[in-house]
Amino acid sequence: MVKRGLTETCYGFFNTLANPTRLAILEALREKDMTVGEVAKALGQQQSMISHNLKPLEKCRFIYSEKQGKSKLLKLNHETVGALFDTVDRHAQNHCPWKGNCPDSR
Repeated sequence: MVKRGLTETCYGFFNTLANPTRLAILEALREKDMTVGEVAKALGQQQSMISHNLKPLEKCRFIYSEKQGKSKLLKLNHETVGALFDTVDRHAQNHCPWKGNCPDSR
């Protein structure tokens, strides 16, 4: 039997992040706050694809948004996501034999 508690929380947390488009959105927002259109342009994606992937990120509060006229300004939750990216980078540099350039395991 699987222990309850953090297991479900961790599953939701990591499941939300286990998507290349969502991770790319978060990485883009590390640099600066952007509108949905700016993120779409930066990632070379359709705006509808970006909007679809924003919902789970907002639901889990990895990002925040605010209306600016007709646009939606996206802001990264630096406290959580910044720390997470720093942890991943530190792990890759200190413990990963490939220094973060993992071979494709799919």
